[in-house]
Amino acid sequence: MGGIVVKKQREPLAKGKKIPISSAVVAPPRPKNLLFPIVAIGASAGGLEALEQFLGHVPEKSGMAFVIVQHLDPNHEGLLPELLQRTTGMEVFQVRDRMRVKPNCVYVIPPNKNMSILHGVLHLFDPTAPRGLRLPIDYFFSSLAEDRQNGSIGVILSGMGTDGSLGLRAIKEKAGVTLAQEPASAKFDSMPKNAIDAGLVDLVAPAEALPGKIIDYLTHSLVVAKPEGLPLEAKEQSALEKVVILLRAKTGHDFSMYKRNTIYRRIERRMGIHQIKGIATYVRFLQENPQEVELLFKELLIGVTNFFRDPEAWAQLQTEAIPVLLADRPAGGLLRAWSVGCSTGEEAYSLGIAFTEALEQIKPTENFTLQIFATDLDQDAIDKARQGVYPANIAAHVSDERLRRFFVKEPNGYRIGKEIREMVTFATQNVIMHPPFTKLDILICRNLLIYLTPELQKKLLPLFHYSLNHGGILFLGSSEAVSTFTHLFAPLSIKSRLFRRHESAVLSEPLAFASSLVHPRPGISKELEILKPADNLQSLADQLLLQHFSPPAVLTNDLGDILYVSGRTGRYLEPAAGKANWNIFAMAREGLRFDLRNAFQKAIRQKETITAKGLKIEANGGTQAVDLTIQVVKNPEALRGMVMIVFTDVATVLEKKTSAGSRRKPAGSARVLELEQELQVVSEALQATREEMQSSQEELTSTNEELQSTNEELQSTNEELTTSREEMQSLNEELQTVNAEQQSKMDELSRVNDDMRNLLNSTEIVTVFLDNRLNVRRFTPGADKIFKLIPGDVGRPLSDIASKLVYPDLAEEAREVLRKLTFSEKQISATDGSWFSVRIMPYRTMEDVIAGVVITFVDITAFKTANSELREENARLKALLARKGST
Repeated sequence: MGGIVVKKQREPLAKGKKIPISSAVVAPPRPKNLLFPIVAIGASAGGLEALEQFLGHVPEKSGMAFVIVQHLDPNHEGLLPELLQRTTGMEVFQVRDRMRVKPNCVYVIPPNKNMSILHGVLHLFDPTAPRGLRLPIDYFFSSLAEDRQNGSIGVILSGMGTDGSLGLRAIKEKAGVTLAQEPASAKFDSMPKNAIDAGLVDLVAPAEALPGKIIDYLTHSLVVAKPEGLPLEAKEQSALEKVVILLRAKTGHDFSMYKRNTIYRRIERRMGIHQIKGIATYVRFLQENPQEVELLFKELLIGVTNFFRDPEAWAQLQTEAIPVLLADRPAGGLLRAWSVGCSTGEEAYSLGIAFTEALEQIKPTENFTLQIFATDLDQDAIDKARQGVYPANIAAHVSDERLRRFFVKEPNGYRIGKEIREMVTFATQNVIMHPPFTKLDILICRNLLIYLTPELQKKLLPLFHYSLNHGGILFLGSSEAVSTFTHLFAPLSIKSRLFRRHESAVLSEPLAFASSLVHPRPGISKELEILKPADNLQSLADQLLLQHFSPPAVLTNDLGDILYVSGRTGRYLEPAAGKANWNIFAMAREGLRFDLRNAFQKAIRQKETITAKGLKIEANGGTQAVDLTIQVVKNPEALRGMVMIVFTDVATVLEKKTSAGSRRKPAGSARVLELEQELQVVSEALQATREEMQSSQEELTSTNEELQSTNEELQSTNEELTTSREEMQSLNEELQTVNAEQQSKMDELSRVNDDMRNLLNSTEIVTVFLDNRLNVRRFTPGADKIFKLIPGDVGRPLSDIASKLVYPDLAEEAREVLRKLTFSEKQISATDGSWFSVRIMPYRTMEDVIAGVVITFVDITAFKTANSELREENARLKALLARKGST
């Protein structure tokens, strides 16, 4: 269907739909560098009335654009643009593909289309889901959130079902503003009520009051907004810290380690909603309104999640990661998993479903069970997760087969089945402050780290490594990575963010446990002394051999961080000045540094033992020759991947006495030889450095290409949203929408029918309508006086109906009219002495199609009687005149 532009019709506005004075104030102009607001409006059953109320209170020059997404019958031509144009002075368009959104305009989605937006341009898609399984409101709202980020605005009006809730959640994630019609004022309150109950709505008001709320919010957001990345002034920084203090005092949770920009954006939203211009004023508002502290706390903890988010990553977890995990446990048993930041429980239950399906596919010989610990900071989210009840729109992310297998259908949605529910234990926990779960096989932490500062991330990742068992799986979000901790986690899939605990890694720094775990309990030393095994002859002999007869050695990881020291290494290594640094390259003494680094890197690359001989270091005022042996450890398995560096002193060989007759070499020749050796070493080190730099550059180039590819895939994934709905509910909503659109047309038709009925009644012309088979279709009052017609005779041949007319050729005359398409008119008498003028004409439709005949009966009895009397009077007068003439 092509784009439909409905021209402005100002007459209906003048007739009685006036814009209130309060809403006639035009929103202030926005700076040129800021995008104009796009307001997405979702509506369904009963939405036409709400849309008319909403648009009727929008100023004609508001500076905003409005995109309306409504559930429409895919087989019905949309009348919504024409109907809405009567209530607004803005231009109303039915969207066509690649239409650019402009301010002060209204855009309406066409039937049987999904709609998305990219850089302010609307794009139409053919629905991939079958009829009745579509969520166009969620689809467009999510797209708008990605396109306008914190500038997105979503409004939910009257409608049935839960469409729009997921879209509002996406807008909230991007720090946009969300509004909903007050359920009591909505014809159908299901859609706004579901959004409000989910805690996704910032402002609730009747439809006619929502435009004023949006304008007020935008007016104050212009005053409050600070460009991204600009440093806070001292007063603002102080006020921000006071907000954190108030949050900690009220909730017990410290947000000082959250990213500052994230916190500030959430505060800006709350300030805009309450029309507060300065953050210092907002601090006073928090102090005076403890309930606002709770609302801000909920705002900071907005949980953006759904079942099987990033389906490809979950599929890889199910088909690759879990089977590898089970293969390491041939004897079966209990597996433990931890879902960190589980929000309302979707990811924890998704893991239970994926694990159950993986077991069915693998069919292991031994029995496996999974125990899932799911934790979150938000007590309300944990309470909802424990209930395990979710709205019907989870069908957008959960397949029909999984819904049948793992969920129980309820009137308002789905409840998680008992089989999966019993796997999960929910608890409130602050992962920053509370002790972690340990001995885990799977750890899921998706889209939590992105809200935390890099310093805190560096503390949590080693803690996750500690919590996982041998070969445990770490599952991160699509925007997260293990950063510099590649020695702790080996990637199973970079794209899916699946990692496996690196078996050879040993932490070089103490773990950042909570304070209760860092400090040992009183008396712990005594307990350890009791548990300490008694010394025996073998252990004492081993210690003696290690101390006096084995060469000094150092065990490091693949980055050179020292993990273990054996023997006395003081003559080879020396702590560097400044902050403690346990890297062997920083601690190596002069004379060893270049050769040690060169040999170390060569050993890592070649996976072979490398020996550097004849290195000289200054020791005890003299020179000591040292041989270095560097070997990458392969066995035992616990040390695999580590590097062993052994220092071996070399005895100095005295030069033989030269013969008396031989000439003594110049004194400087030894120094020249030493310099040449050093130069050769430096040259080799430089060459190795160049090779390493070239290799690193190639790796960085490859990594950059992979990151670009991943970024494109993520953007594509974010723009795609599979949607679904229940068939009967969707059909009901579409019918409600069609009925609303047709209602105004029906009113007009009713008025026309009334006019026609009164016209026919006032003319006293009896009319009978016949179809092409001469069956009765309709008749007007009075027809029952000519024919023995009753309402039940509709559909019967007129020839079967008894008549008082002396007109046996009526049916044949009607057929002749149908054949020749001409009219017939005759004066016919009746058995009771009355006369009728019978006129038979073809019945033509608006498309000029013959669909039967129309027969009209005009009572001309009075005319006939008068005519007869006139003839009689004429005859009498003629006879009288004739008698007079004869006389």
